[in-house]
This record gives sequence, C-alpha cells and structure tokens, in this order.
Amino acid sequence: MLRAADAKQVLRATLLDHRKGLAAAHPDAGNTAASLAPPELYGFKCAAGYHPIRAEIDPAPLMRALAARGVALCLPSARPGQALDFRHWSPGDPLSRGRYGIEEPHEDALSATPDLIIVPLAAFDTAGHRLGYGAGHFDRTLAALRHSGTVFALGLAYAEQEVAAVPFEPHDQKLDAVLTEKGYRLFA
Repeated sequence: MLRAADAKQVLRATLLDHRKGLAAAHPDAGNTAASLAPPELYGFKCAAGYHPIRAEIDPAPLMRALAARGVALCLPSARPGQALDFRHWSPGDPLSRGRYGIEEPHEDALSATPDLIIVPLAAFDTAGHRLGYGAGHFDRTLAALRHSGTVFALGLAYAEQEVAAVPFEPHDQKLDAVLTEKGYRLFA
C-alpha cells in the first residue's frame, strides 16, 4: 500500500493532466462559478485570490464580484518552504513575476491578512480534503492563519475535480467549502 505522500504524487500527475482538459472544455467556468457564489462570501473583509497557472480555474470573476461588494483583495507571494505572504491588490494594479514565475503584487504593495482565501487545487473530496501541487504553501498558510485567527478556505475548482478520496497527512489543511461551475458546497 502506498503511503499518503506517494499516493498524492501519483494522483496529482493524473489529475493535473485531467484539469487541462476541463479548462479547455469549460473556458467560462470562472464566470459561471462566480455567478453561483452564495451571499455569505461577500461578508468577508479581505479575500486572497491567486493568479491562475497550469489550467487552474480563473478566480478573477469571483474576485471582481467580491471587490464590487466592498471586500478588499490581495494576492499571495510564495517563498520556498514558508507560508504565503499576502499583499493588497485591486483589479488593474500592475503585477510582477515572483520567485516561481507567478504574477504577484509589487513588493511595495501593503501587506494584507485575508479572512477568506480562494484556494486553487488539483482535486478535492467530500470531506474537504484538497490536493495541491505538493509544496505545502497553502497548508502552511492556512495552519498559521487558523492558529492566529479565523480564516475561511474556499476551494475554487471544476466540478469534475472531485474524487472519491484525497490521500491526506496530518499537516494537510481542509477546505471549508468549494465553489465550482456547478455550485457551492460547505463542508462540515
């Protein structure tokens, strides 16, 4: 039997390839998902999104909807082996390439502490477990924010990214909910 870390690696390779097909088949999924966001998502003070890479569902429509209702926005900056840093950002603000080649706010943008984090993923299951890329950035970040206060982790995904079970380890952080192009699901 594979240990959880090895099982994740095998599943990740298959599911990331599958996600490319989902992105091609559902190019408007980000808009559709945003239109299905429940009212309670608009009650947060600061929402962290992400700049989509590798066929991730685009969070921009949801982020624009949040901003239109007065929610401040921020984007992450990643450093090896550490929790993510967040900096304030508004649609139209310039971005620069970060350490991993991902677009992020300039270093002089103000720091932010989100209470809603929109999380990309390779897969999710009915228990709220999430499979990411394996670097642990979101797990470390969610653990730190949950330790120091309240944060809501919202997975943003294609509905077909749901799997029967995501292998998990003690350090893995669960999602509070997931939003897809087919609807919203709150986890217990």
